[in-house]
Amino acid sequence: MSAQTASQGCTIKPAITTKQKTISVNSVVIPRAAIARETQNHPASKPIEAWLSAARALVVRELLLQEARRLRITPDPIVDSEGRRETDDEALVRMLVEQEVKTPQADEAACRRFYEANRKRLRSPDLYEVRHILLAGPAGKREDRESVRQQACAIIETLKQDPSAFDAIARHQSACPSGQCGGNLGQIGPGQTVPEFERALAALPVGEVAPQPIETRYGFHVVRVDRQIAGRDLPFEMVQSRIAAWLDEKVRRTAIRQYIEILAGRAEITGITFDASTSPLVQ
Repeated sequence: MSAQTASQGCTIKPAITTKQKTISVNSVVIPRAAIARETQNHPASKPIEAWLSAARALVVRELLLQEARRLRITPDPIVDSEGRRETDDEALVRMLVEQEVKTPQADEAACRRFYEANRKRLRSPDLYEVRHILLAGPAGKREDRESVRQQACAIIETLKQDPSAFDAIARHQSACPSGQCGGNLGQIGPGQTVPEFERALAALPVGEVAPQPIETRYGFHVVRVDRQIAGRDLPFEMVQSRIAAWLDEKVRRTAIRQYIEILAGRAEITGITFDASTSPLVQ
């Protein structure tokens, strides 16, 4: 378990400013060089934010390591299927949490309560049978893209007069490989197209060409939704294990945060403030 998987726990001492202070946990100093190396695991908009996040992770890692050694835990590193082996410190952190943070598992009643309260979230996605004609839009001048949009609008007007021309226009003008199939994209669902195209689908009429082209990063799309297949509520039995895993993880995150807060409350930590709720261990 890397230092990133340690936490960023409770309020202890004055916060770090742009002038970096010496940081320690029970008189054990966290080397600045170690914090600098750890920053690569904590991307941020400002260098000081990455440095602070890295420092918090290392502080809580030190808290956990000190507690594991106090409890005389013997590291037993695991090796994954690709032959990668935990370090002794990673093993100590993992084993400490496994030994000391005990949480109940969600029972069927808890899962059913969640299921009844979140039916809208527990549905199969809507699916669409779609055809389109893509007119590639240059990424440069706005005037150039406007010209392409007008071409797309002209095609829409043509199709209003003769819907049967869709296949022929797609084959001759679409910049998408689907043009050779009359623009047919088949049955599509979430994540199968770019987000801007996907967002537009739900608002389009079914059985006719959309009145306006859809603009995406690729250009302008003349779209016809041939069929919309509404999602359906998933049976409880199908989602019970998923709900249980989510509830178990939520309880686990809360328990780990509280455990870190207890350790921090017992420790003497200097040079930084941190909040256990922002720890990678509990995210």
